[in-house]
Amino acid sequence: MDALEAIAQRRSVRNYSPEPVPVELIEKTVDAARRAPTARNVQPWEFVVITDPQVRARLAEICEYGRFIAESPVCIATFCHDTKYYLEDGCAAIENMLVAATALGLGTCWVAGDKKEYAGTIAQELGVPNSHRLIGLVAMGYAANSAGPTKKRPLKEVLHTENW
Repeated sequence: MDALEAIAQRRSVRNYSPEPVPVELIEKTVDAARRAPTARNVQPWEFVVITDPQVRARLAEICEYGRFIAESPVCIATFCHDTKYYLEDGCAAIENMLVAATALGLGTCWVAGDKKEYAGTIAQELGVPNSHRLIGLVAMGYAANSAGPTKKRPLKEVLHTENW
């Protein structure tokens, strides 16, 4: 699948099959994430891959809108050093991860992190140093159903040329 097709097909998946995700596919998604653009090439990100069902269950309990993390075979937590552009850099990395996972036949759902009250608790749970900020959690696995991508606003509604 090419990049534009993966972008068009990407959707948020909240129901996963129990089938495990091969380590090679997990590594490919994280590799895509680390190749994201970053301000001044700081590359502030760190990725914690969680496959342990008990840890995923604890994370799901902590995250108000991430209960499905317990059912996903994989959760990848993205943290960034607290730099000037940590949020932009970390979000770019997560988007690369989401698109790469789609291209590899995996489903994902991005669960917010940075501005959530539970961010510090997640960091503690995963043993992350205080110098890092949680950007988000990505539940990942094979989708349990085959629903298509979410309907998006048409291009003509959002594209403005030269001025608004």
